[in-house]
Amino acid sequence: MSFDYDAELNRYHQRLMGALDINPEGQVLDIGCGTGLATREAAKVATGAVGVDVSAQMVATARRLSAEQDVQNVRFEQADAQTHDFPGAHFDLAISRFGTMFFTDPAAAFANIASALRPGAHLVQLVWQAQRHQEWSTVIQHALGAMPSGGEAFSLADLPTTQRLLTDAGFTDIHVTDVQEPVYYGPDAGAARDAALSLLVTQDHHADPDEADHARRRLDAAYAAHETADGVWLDSRAWLITSCRNVRRR
Repeated sequence: MSFDYDAELNRYHQRLMGALDINPEGQVLDIGCGTGLATREAAKVATGAVGVDVSAQMVATARRLSAEQDVQNVRFEQADAQTHDFPGAHFDLAISRFGTMFFTDPAAAFANIASALRPGAHLVQLVWQAQRHQEWSTVIQHALGAMPSGGEAFSLADLPTTQRLLTDAGFTDIHVTDVQEPVYYGPDAGAARDAALSLLVTQDHHADPDEADHARRRLDAAYAAHETADGVWLDSRAWLITSCRNVRRR
């Protein structure tokens, strides 16, 4: 099975969309758009929206879902927002739901995003806080001895560092909100275990069959302890960071 990020992050998705002030005559850029849920919702308000993601599979799914839902003023590109040649000063708003933490060169990435925004446009992003606040990550690490994405997922957790990156890239009026929401891992412990293992499918952490079986059992037990009538929920915390493209563009 593939991991359903939209289901996992539904509560955060609602927090992100609730924080947006979308100009009905504007253009929206969605960074790390995944299957395009936020892009499509933004497009329903704005004149148009563009979603970019490095994953060809995600982009293909986003295009298919947009066609099925007849959302016509949206397009998706397989691209790395760190280096992609966006039109200059084109977008009125940039958004990202846990997509900006994976840049290999965040300074270059935020500078590139800033150059794509009109002066006064906003960047609104959700990023994970430190790993110690992420039950979804610590459960996997304790059971399997590995994190689902290494340490990259928490690369923007340190606020002074992230604020400096944004300031250096040309953003001002930086505001941070501490957001704590549970994330959804499936209807029951077995589904949660399969979802977690799908995150690690390309990594061979337990080549020994006996150890692999023990790890799966530990994962089953961990998720069973978090199973409720509404499914398996794990605690987490994020920063909701809003910033403004400096009116005096560089």
